Amino acid sequence: MLKDVIKSEFPAEDERQKGCLSCGSTKNIKNRKYCSIKCRQNLRQKLNMRNGLLQALNTRYAAFYFSDRKIVLDIVPHGIKEVFRYESKRTMGNNPATDFGIMANTLGNAWWKESKRTNKNYLASQHVLKMAMRSTITDGLQRPRLMRMPNVRTEALNSLEIKKTDLHSHELYKIIKNAYRRQVKIHHPDAGGQAATFRKIHNAYRELLRWADNPVYIRRRGFSDKWYYDGENDKWVQPMPVRK
Repeated sequence: MLKDVIKSEFPAEDERQKGCLSCGSTKNIKNRKYCSIKCRQNLRQKLNMRNGLLQALNTRYAAFYFSDRKIVLDIVPHGIKEVFRYESKRTMGNNPATDFGIMANTLGNAWWKESKRTNKNYLASQHVLKMAMRSTITDGLQRPRLMRMPNVRTEALNSLEIKKTDLHSHELYKIIKNAYRRQVKIHHPDAGGQAATFRKIHNAYRELLRWADNPVYIRRRGFSDKWYYDGENDKWVQPMPVRK
């Protein structure tokens, strides 16, 4: 029902979930952003399934995040320098992905109802946008930041047990070589390791050294703690770390 989509005062930034960025769980989360790959994939799937609504609203970019009390969807349409915020109360027992699906269905049903009534899609879009609370982008609300993401295979990092954040270190060569030495002691065939595993480790070592000599980055826009919808490419981007 439409009353399930609520409005509140800006901003809601301080209420974002501190646990897993997909489900909110803090169990065994430690320094990770997600409790599991499956959990992250589940939320991304639910977000992508509702891209039709964002297209209908002529979305330039959007952001999704949540707290233990509510979920939040911020939308910035093309040609409008305002944020349209939709909030919905969390349902006990539901994860954020399920609650997002319920909220998106509510908004989608409102769009279709108005479209059938007026026989005008643009009026239906205006009707749904009027359901949101509006604020200028400068009122404490972020624009998506342009970030540089290292173009390195995750498999190579995992083989040497190196974190992506280590790639920004001034001692990267030392980190790579020390990590390689640790893995050699464990996986070298002379130490009882498997030859195939050792080859992967050695190839990862050479790959990371080449990257350190010539760092290559992928430039993407996004947020550090919110899921970001890129309207130009019609896809959701998971929260990305910000290099300080």
